[in-house]
Amino acid sequence: MTIDALREYGADVDTGLNRCVNNEMLYLRLVKMVPNLEGFGKLEEALSKNDLTAAFEAAHGLKGAIGNLSLTPLYCLIDVITEDLRAKTDKDYSTQLKAIMDQRKKLEDICV
Repeated sequence: MTIDALREYGADVDTGLNRCVNNEMLYLRLVKMVPNLEGFGKLEEALSKNDLTAAFEAAHGLKGAIGNLSLTPLYCLIDVITEDLRAKTDKDYSTQLKAIMDQRKKLEDICV
């Protein structure tokens, strides 16, 4: 994984690096951890059970971690679902979840 690959992905690398005191190795190490965050599994499981409270908690945790690293494409999707879940909007979340998981996979492919 490279900084350039993350830029091509759409990450706001400069902001993410700034949050890591411009330590590129630290930033890249943290980004590599994102696809394996347990919040993705918790979000998926909670939505399968229609547990909007647990789903919100999982999404909110992901939003913070992903936002701090400025992984914009994934963050934008997580942000929307977090707000829907905060409002306890009763709807089918499958399309949103698929988009999040697809974007997670794109990031995972970059991290290899």
